[in-house]
Amino acid sequence: MMNLRTQLLALTMTEGIGLVTRTRLLHFIISGNLPTQYPWSLETITRLAEPQQCMRIAQSYDKALDRASTFQLPYLSYFDEAYPEALREIHQPSLILFYEGNLDALKLPSLSVVGTRLATPYGLETIRHLLPTVISKGISIVSGLAQGIDVMAHQITFAAFGVPIGVIGTGLDVVYPNRHAALQKQIANSGLLISEYPAGSKPLRSHFPERNRIIAGLSSATLVIEAKKRSGSLITANLALQNNRDVLAVPGSIFSETAQGTNELLSLGAKFVVQPEDILESVQLLNTI
Repeated sequence: MMNLRTQLLALTMTEGIGLVTRTRLLHFIISGNLPTQYPWSLETITRLAEPQQCMRIAQSYDKALDRASTFQLPYLSYFDEAYPEALREIHQPSLILFYEGNLDALKLPSLSVVGTRLATPYGLETIRHLLPTVISKGISIVSGLAQGIDVMAHQITFAAFGVPIGVIGTGLDVVYPNRHAALQKQIANSGLLISEYPAGSKPLRSHFPERNRIIAGLSSATLVIEAKKRSGSLITANLALQNNRDVLAVPGSIFSETAQGTNELLSLGAKFVVQPEDILESVQLLNTI
């Protein structure tokens, strides 16, 4: 007999059911406007789906139901007790989180750290200055395993014996970029690796902006270290603001391209960060509300 948890897993595995449709379905579940007998009919799902995706959904739904009913790997559904409460509160929460590692990492206060893939020596020096003290207070570091600032944040977390949480835009069995295979395994072994994409999911361009909302949503505050004027880091910062999170930014040189985004954030009201204490004030404050 299928239950709601397995039904949500099947939806996540069905091709053509994107973030907008998943969010719509979740709202209908919460409001009691969907059947409580499972599995749902194809008609129930396509009625709420994007019209242009209905054919893809029809072609993959039965296969997804079969796959979900025999699925053995660990995952959380939105309605599980261990699902992070902070993520439930965002505008578009994940129906399913696949994970490797220790779920206790989600119980810690956390700081999301994002920034440019083209990090400079200044960015690395900044991370070395700011993060060890934060990590020593029992705060986990959330980032995305991208080249540059993300990787540096994870490496500093390991060096300080902290707890890393990595959020990736592929299936857990896919590594992107390939050179981060050892890092991805290390995060799963010493912290927590999570994704909302089923095993085998490739690094599609659309996955990364979606992934960013999870990075921002998991933490009470997001720290931006080096970002260009138009970048994924600023997308993450905007998502944090939309979900009532604090956005912190490190100032940079007016002559540096990788400081234009962070300086702009500061001009728009992001919190000015030059010392670890600036971060601790925000993380501790928002985690005790």
